[in-house]
Amino acid sequence: MRKRNYTVTIRMNKEEYDLLQNKVKESGQTQQAVVIHAIAGLKIASAEEVEELKTLNQILAEILSQLRGAATNLNQIARKMNTDGFMPREDILYYLNKNILKYRKESEKIWLLIRRLISGQIHMEQ
Repeated sequence: MRKRNYTVTIRMNKEEYDLLQNKVKESGQTQQAVVIHAIAGLKIASAEEVEELKTLNQILAEILSQLRGAATNLNQIARKMNTDGFMPREDILYYLNKNILKYRKESEKIWLLIRRLISGQIHMEQ
């Protein structure tokens, strides 16, 4: 009695087929065993997860851009202090520090969400 009653045919280009054959050869298993093991451990992201990750990526890119601007401002202040002995006003330093802390807090929230998503602790419907 045959345990596996379903046949699946897939089409591949030369590179994909060669890659599969190399994996089969490396594993020492049959082609069927390699494919079944590969799909058994495979995590496929849902369309919602992919869209949420794209959104998170855009948010992180914006935060990174803002952090670069803040870093540039800090570098300019440090350069001015070193060359001219210039000391920025306390309100400027406070503003820069406040923004850097805000960006850091937002970045940490996003990274936490990404880590939870990757580990499977949350689903994108939330």
